[in-house]
Amino acid sequence: MCVCVLFGSLTTTSCVKEDDYLSNLVDIKFSTDTLKFDTVFTTLGSTTKQVRVYNTSDYPVKFDKVTLKNGADSRFRINADGDTSMIIRDLEIAANDSIFIFIRVNINPNNDNNPFVIDDGIVFEIGSKSKTLSLQAYGRNAIYHIPTHSFTSGGTVYNYSVIDCSKPWDAGKPHIVFGYAVVDEDSILTINQGAEIYFATDACLWVYDGGTLNIDGNSTNPVLLTSLRKDGHYNNLPGQWQGLWLSAGSKDNLINGAVIENATIGLLIDTVVNNNPTLKITNSIVQNMSLAGIYGQGAAIEGDNLLVANCETATVALTLGGKYKFTNSTFVNYWSYTARRSPSVILNNWYEDVYGNIQLRPLLLAEFDNCIIYGSMEEELLFDITDMTDFNPVFNNCLIRTKRDASAIFSESIQNENPQFIDFEKANYHIKDDSPARNAGNYTYISIPYDLDNVPRGNPPSIGAYEYVKIEEENK
Repeated sequence: MCVCVLFGSLTTTSCVKEDDYLSNLVDIKFSTDTLKFDTVFTTLGSTTKQVRVYNTSDYPVKFDKVTLKNGADSRFRINADGDTSMIIRDLEIAANDSIFIFIRVNINPNNDNNPFVIDDGIVFEIGSKSKTLSLQAYGRNAIYHIPTHSFTSGGTVYNYSVIDCSKPWDAGKPHIVFGYAVVDEDSILTINQGAEIYFATDACLWVYDGGTLNIDGNSTNPVLLTSLRKDGHYNNLPGQWQGLWLSAGSKDNLINGAVIENATIGLLIDTVVNNNPTLKITNSIVQNMSLAGIYGQGAAIEGDNLLVANCETATVALTLGGKYKFTNSTFVNYWSYTARRSPSVILNNWYEDVYGNIQLRPLLLAEFDNCIIYGSMEEELLFDITDMTDFNPVFNNCLIRTKRDASAIFSESIQNENPQFIDFEKANYHIKDDSPARNAGNYTYISIPYDLDNVPRGNPPSIGAYEYVKIEEENK
């Protein structure tokens, strides 16, 4: 890995005498005192960062050498205008000009579970004088899941590895997933509180037929499932990995205390094959998806204390029929990356087969209790229904942004009133003192007596994932 030096408006003049070059390094400035790399996983290498070196004097400067303080033992490398040697000689910066330095780092693994610091510096020397730009990288060891098998379907090659489920994934060393990581049949993958799972581009955690996923986090120590790249705007960029796929035949999947972010589909849940829910998900956050947060296909899902936010198509798409019940959850969509054309919550009970025939799939249950459904569109509910006989959705004590006039299905619900989030632009979906959702829920539907922050529910409770608490408005 290397440090690349590019010359911006650098000029050299053949008639400059040696006596005309700057010899006092006091006029050399850096755009930052220390260039820092956050969370560089061992063996993977970092993204490229840059710093600028300024010559603020009226004389050109020529460095005798530019090198790394730790020499050949450095984890940083230098490439200056094609020069890949460890020592760069006679590098020049014209008077009142500057150069860019682009830097990468690769860190060797060790036995530490906790992050550790690698310090170094780029040393600029003229004669006996020198000036150093400090370099600092935070390294982390990790457990890697690399594809070892492949199969082809529909002309697409899928690369995958089968997870050894004999041991749980714990806090400590994070897990890095490439390709498809598969929970095989008759296997249970347990992921304990505080565990961190990072997914490379197009990676996926796939719970195969007969397999089970058990995520056991909590509000103070959640399980994090996120994108591998976290630098700059990638920190909250949707669509960087595929998401979690609970296939038809997976069973008894439990997710508690998870944060799932920056994928294409946060949770893709296929058809139920037994009497239990395909998925029971509680006390979790699903956000920043380039398609949908929760995408059910004839599935059976129970959700409680959920925040599902900011997805390009829908926060929740419940399709091909199924059974769905959500309590004290906030489905909010202020997607801003592109134009959003779909409401936040979609209910569907049909599909078109390969022969062009409409096939009905009964929507046996679609119940929302004490939920907020809101966003930037005037209509945040889509009923994509072909036969109303198997369609009886109920929204009990919800706050909904909708144009629909259907009081029979909006029992004790609030329509088209702003929930008064503290700051939706900063993704803070706690509610203000004057929120109509405050104390507007029904305690009858409460099965978890605490909210997403582990705050006790009131009686009556507030609508949504967060109970109203005065301190939330003042300090968040």
